[in-house]
Amino acid sequence: MVQIKYPNGIKKDKVNLMSHSNRGMNLEADLNDTNEYYLYNDIAIIYKKPTPITINKVDYKSRRDAVIKEAHFIVPSTTDYNGIYKGKYIDFEAKETKSTTSFPLNNIHKHQIEHLKRIYNHGGIGFIIVRFNKLNKTFLLFIKDLLNFLENNTRASIPYSYFVEKGYIIKEGLNPRLDYLKIIEGVVS
Repeated sequence: MVQIKYPNGIKKDKVNLMSHSNRGMNLEADLNDTNEYYLYNDIAIIYKKPTPITINKVDYKSRRDAVIKEAHFIVPSTTDYNGIYKGKYIDFEAKETKSTTSFPLNNIHKHQIEHLKRIYNHGGIGFIIVRFNKLNKTFLLFIKDLLNFLENNTRASIPYSYFVEKGYIIKEGLNPRLDYLKIIEGVVS
Protein backbone atom coordinates (compact mmCIF):
# COMPACT_ATOMS: atom_id res chain seq x y z
CA MET A 1 0.00 0.00 0.00
CA VAL A 2 1.13 3.46 -0.84
CA GLN A 3 -0.38 6.61 0.60
CA ILE A 4 -1.22 9.27 -1.94
CA LYS A 5 -1.75 12.85 -0.84
CA TYR A 6 -4.37 14.62 -2.92
CA PRO A 7 -4.99 18.38 -3.00
CA ASN A 8 -6.92 19.86 -0.05
CA GLY A 9 -5.26 17.45 2.40
CA ILE A 10 -7.16 14.33 1.29
CA LYS A 11 -5.14 11.19 1.97
CA LYS A 12 -5.88 7.89 0.32
CA ASP A 13 -4.40 4.55 1.41
CA LYS A 14 -6.29 2.32 -1.00
CA VAL A 15 -3.79 2.31 -3.84
CA ASN A 16 -2.47 -1.17 -4.50
CA LEU A 17 0.79 -1.46 -6.37
CA MET A 18 0.98 -5.04 -7.64
CA SER A 19 3.66 -6.80 -9.57
CA HIS A 20 2.63 -8.03 -13.00
CA SER A 21 2.74 -11.63 -11.74
CA ASN A 22 0.15 -10.96 -9.03
CA ARG A 23 -2.12 -8.88 -11.22
CA GLY A 24 -5.68 -10.14 -11.29
CA MET A 25 -5.18 -12.90 -8.76
CA ASN A 26 -7.72 -11.61 -6.26
CA LEU A 27 -11.11 -10.98 -7.76
CA GLU A 28 -12.64 -9.67 -4.55
CA ALA A 29 -9.91 -7.04 -4.11
CA ASP A 30 -10.34 -5.95 -7.73
CA LEU A 31 -14.11 -5.65 -7.30
CA ASN A 32 -13.75 -3.76 -4.02
CA ASP A 33 -11.36 -1.29 -5.69
CA THR A 34 -13.77 -0.95 -8.63
CA ASN A 35 -16.74 -0.34 -6.35
CA GLU A 36 -14.77 2.22 -4.37
CA TYR A 37 -13.98 4.00 -7.65
CA TYR A 38 -17.70 3.94 -8.59
CA LEU A 39 -18.67 5.36 -5.20
CA TYR A 40 -15.93 8.01 -5.10
CA ASN A 41 -16.87 9.20 -8.61
CA ASP A 42 -20.63 9.07 -7.89
CA ILE A 43 -21.25 6.46 -10.60
CA ALA A 44 -22.94 3.78 -8.48
CA ILE A 45 -23.34 2.65 -4.89
CA ILE A 46 -22.34 -1.01 -4.65
CA TYR A 47 -21.11 -2.69 -1.48
CA LYS A 48 -19.69 -6.02 -0.42
CA LYS A 49 -22.25 -7.65 1.86
CA PRO A 50 -21.02 -8.72 5.27
CA THR A 51 -21.32 -12.41 6.11
CA PRO A 52 -23.93 -12.81 8.87
CA ILE A 53 -22.26 -14.48 11.87
CA THR A 54 -22.94 -14.91 15.57
CA ILE A 55 -19.95 -14.53 17.85
CA ASN A 56 -19.81 -17.25 20.50
CA LYS A 57 -16.50 -16.68 22.23
CA VAL A 58 -14.23 -13.63 22.48
CA ASP A 59 -10.87 -13.33 24.17
CA TYR A 60 -10.67 -9.89 25.79
CA LYS A 61 -6.96 -9.31 26.38
CA SER A 62 -7.81 -5.64 26.48
CA ARG A 63 -10.65 -3.50 25.21
CA ARG A 64 -8.63 -2.63 22.11
CA ASP A 65 -7.31 -6.14 21.45
CA ALA A 66 -10.43 -8.31 21.57
CA VAL A 67 -10.04 -11.48 19.47
CA ILE A 68 -12.96 -13.57 18.21
CA LYS A 69 -12.20 -17.18 19.12
CA GLU A 70 -15.42 -18.88 18.01
CA ALA A 71 -18.28 -17.89 15.70
CA HIS A 72 -20.84 -19.51 13.44
CA PHE A 73 -22.94 -18.50 10.46
CA ILE A 74 -26.46 -17.33 11.34
CA VAL A 75 -27.99 -18.10 7.95
CA PRO A 76 -26.46 -18.84 4.56
CA SER A 77 -25.42 -15.58 2.96
CA THR A 78 -27.10 -14.63 -0.29
CA THR A 79 -24.58 -13.07 -2.68
CA ASP A 80 -21.38 -11.08 -2.38
CA TYR A 81 -22.38 -7.63 -3.63
CA ASN A 82 -25.43 -5.41 -4.01
CA GLY A 83 -26.28 -1.82 -4.69
CA ILE A 84 -27.84 0.62 -7.09
CA TYR A 85 -26.87 1.98 -10.49
CA LYS A 86 -28.97 4.52 -12.39
CA GLY A 87 -32.08 3.60 -10.41
CA LYS A 88 -31.64 -0.16 -10.93
CA TYR A 89 -30.92 -2.63 -8.15
CA ILE A 90 -27.80 -4.73 -8.78
CA ASP A 91 -26.94 -7.99 -7.02
CA PHE A 92 -24.14 -10.41 -7.89
CA GLU A 93 -21.89 -13.22 -6.78
CA ALA A 94 -18.15 -13.28 -7.54
CA LYS A 95 -16.20 -16.51 -7.95
CA GLU A 96 -12.75 -17.62 -9.04
CA THR A 97 -11.63 -20.91 -10.51
CA LYS A 98 -8.24 -22.41 -11.26
CA SER A 99 -9.74 -24.54 -14.03
CA THR A 100 -9.00 -23.57 -17.62
CA THR A 101 -11.88 -25.56 -19.09
CA SER A 102 -14.93 -25.01 -16.89
CA PHE A 103 -16.50 -23.42 -13.82
CA PRO A 104 -17.60 -26.04 -11.25
CA LEU A 105 -21.24 -25.50 -10.28
CA ASN A 106 -20.52 -26.60 -6.72
CA ASN A 107 -18.74 -23.22 -6.36
CA ILE A 108 -22.10 -21.47 -6.34
CA HIS A 109 -24.85 -22.52 -3.96
CA LYS A 110 -28.44 -23.23 -4.92
CA HIS A 111 -29.78 -20.56 -2.53
CA GLN A 112 -27.53 -17.98 -4.25
CA ILE A 113 -28.93 -18.91 -7.66
CA GLU A 114 -32.47 -18.71 -6.28
CA HIS A 115 -31.71 -15.31 -4.78
CA LEU A 116 -30.40 -13.99 -8.12
CA LYS A 117 -33.44 -15.45 -9.87
CA ARG A 118 -35.74 -13.52 -7.50
CA ILE A 119 -33.78 -10.32 -8.15
CA TYR A 120 -34.21 -10.84 -11.90
CA ASN A 121 -37.93 -11.66 -11.56
CA HIS A 122 -38.47 -8.38 -9.69
CA GLY A 123 -36.73 -6.25 -12.32
CA GLY A 124 -33.29 -6.08 -10.73
CA ILE A 125 -30.01 -6.89 -12.43
CA GLY A 126 -28.54 -10.19 -11.24
CA PHE A 127 -25.39 -11.87 -12.47
CA ILE A 128 -22.25 -13.75 -11.53
CA ILE A 129 -18.70 -12.65 -12.18
CA VAL A 130 -16.30 -15.54 -12.72
CA ARG A 131 -12.56 -15.26 -13.03
CA PHE A 132 -10.59 -18.03 -14.70
CA ASN A 133 -7.33 -17.35 -12.87
CA LYS A 134 -4.94 -19.38 -15.03
CA LEU A 135 -6.38 -17.80 -18.19
CA ASN A 136 -6.47 -14.32 -16.65
CA LYS A 137 -10.01 -13.86 -18.00
CA THR A 138 -12.95 -12.47 -16.04
CA PHE A 139 -16.52 -12.87 -17.28
CA LEU A 140 -19.89 -11.43 -16.36
CA LEU A 141 -22.75 -13.92 -16.90
CA PHE A 142 -26.28 -12.64 -16.42
CA ILE A 143 -28.61 -14.77 -14.32
CA LYS A 144 -30.93 -15.46 -17.26
CA ASP A 145 -28.02 -17.13 -19.10
CA LEU A 146 -26.99 -19.05 -15.99
CA LEU A 147 -30.57 -20.27 -15.52
CA ASN A 148 -30.76 -21.22 -19.21
CA PHE A 149 -27.63 -23.33 -18.81
CA LEU A 150 -28.95 -25.03 -15.67
CA GLU A 151 -32.33 -25.80 -17.28
CA ASN A 152 -30.80 -27.31 -20.41
CA ASN A 153 -27.77 -29.19 -19.08
CA THR A 154 -26.99 -31.90 -16.56
CA ARG A 155 -23.29 -31.13 -16.32
CA ALA A 156 -21.62 -30.44 -12.98
CA SER A 157 -19.75 -27.49 -14.48
CA ILE A 158 -20.23 -24.69 -16.99
CA PRO A 159 -17.76 -25.00 -19.86
CA TYR A 160 -15.42 -22.10 -20.54
CA SER A 161 -16.88 -22.00 -24.06
CA TYR A 162 -20.29 -21.11 -22.58
CA PHE A 163 -18.78 -18.05 -20.90
CA VAL A 164 -17.17 -17.09 -24.21
CA GLU A 165 -20.49 -17.54 -26.05
CA LYS A 166 -23.01 -16.11 -23.52
CA GLY A 167 -20.91 -14.12 -21.08
CA TYR A 168 -19.11 -10.81 -21.37
CA ILE A 169 -15.39 -10.37 -20.82
CA ILE A 170 -14.64 -7.70 -18.24
CA LYS A 171 -11.50 -5.96 -19.37
CA GLU A 172 -8.96 -5.03 -16.72
CA GLY A 173 -8.01 -1.40 -16.34
CA LEU A 174 -6.52 0.98 -13.85
CA ASN A 175 -9.55 3.05 -12.85
CA PRO A 176 -11.88 1.31 -12.58
CA ARG A 177 -10.06 -2.00 -12.22
CA LEU A 178 -12.94 -4.15 -13.60
CA ASP A 179 -15.52 -1.92 -15.27
CA TYR A 180 -18.47 -4.32 -15.14
CA LEU A 181 -20.96 -1.41 -15.25
CA LYS A 182 -19.82 -0.72 -18.82
CA ILE A 183 -21.27 -4.12 -19.74
CA ILE A 184 -24.49 -3.47 -17.85
CA GLU A 185 -24.81 -0.08 -19.53
CA GLY A 186 -24.42 -1.65 -22.96
CA VAL A 187 -26.71 -4.64 -22.42
CA VAL A 188 -29.42 -3.59 -19.97
CA SER A 189 -29.97 0.05 -20.89
